Amino acid sequence: MKKPYLIAEIGINHNGDINIAKQLIKNAKDCGFDSVKFQKRTIDIVYDKKTLDTPRESPWGTTTKEQKLGLEFEKSEYDQIDKYCKEVDIEWFASAWDIESLKFLESYNLKYHKIASAMIVDHNFLNEVAKKNKHTFISTGMSTKGDIDNAVKIFKKYNCSFELMHCVSTYPMKIEDANLITINQLKKEYDCNIGYSGHENGVVVSLAATMLGITSLERHITLDRTMYGSDQAASLELTGMKSLCESIDKILLSIGKPSMGKIIDEEIPIANKLRAHIKI
Repeated sequence: MKKPYLIAEIGINHNGDINIAKQLIKNAKDCGFDSVKFQKRTIDIVYDKKTLDTPRESPWGTTTKEQKLGLEFEKSEYDQIDKYCKEVDIEWFASAWDIESLKFLESYNLKYHKIASAMIVDHNFLNEVAKKNKHTFISTGMSTKGDIDNAVKIFKKYNCSFELMHCVSTYPMKIEDANLITINQLKKEYDCNIGYSGHENGVVVSLAATMLGITSLERHITLDRTMYGSDQAASLELTGMKSLCESIDKILLSIGKPSMGKIIDEEIPIANKLRAHIKI
């Protein structure tokens, strides 16, 4: 069993502060994650005017538009992210929520794309991502089998490398809703690599998913789960990040190789002692 590709989902947990983003990047690198991921939206495309004009109290103002703009990084911040990730030697990429954001991300030399669960039903968007021919992680939260079938069909049409990520889009997700057996179902149905994007509290479900042979694992991360933001409660703080990465390493070490009928050297003196009274 191979170690899954570990994605630290920063998303919008930076709360519009580049210094928070950099600290989260550093934490991810220090803990052993392979990459960090953000979310990119063109606010006036993703949200209609009626929604943006609705009242909403936030650190940035009193409307939904002010809140969304306050959470959104633009080119100056992404330039800093790109530079900092190169300095600490960790990959970064982002899930675009519209085609303009996809074009924006293409201005950086990123290895991966990500289809957020919300975007899997946007056929035009899926086609545009698949045309880029970069390996793409596709989350399956809130999706019917038909939605997944269509996404797979599009990415195969463009011969674009992809993997599906089993996902339940609740924040935080209840453990009984994880239905991790779906990972095996997806493997059988689509004959492709399957990852897991988790929104649960703690690390147990993610470790169980690892034991099912996932190829990628994505978890939201934060500096403090009590910070402002809808994703914070379903995120891992630094201690949780360390626990996840260290536990995965221990799990993979413990799996080892088949040894039925073999006595390891350390067992021999113990066997001699504990079986001394037995006449063979």
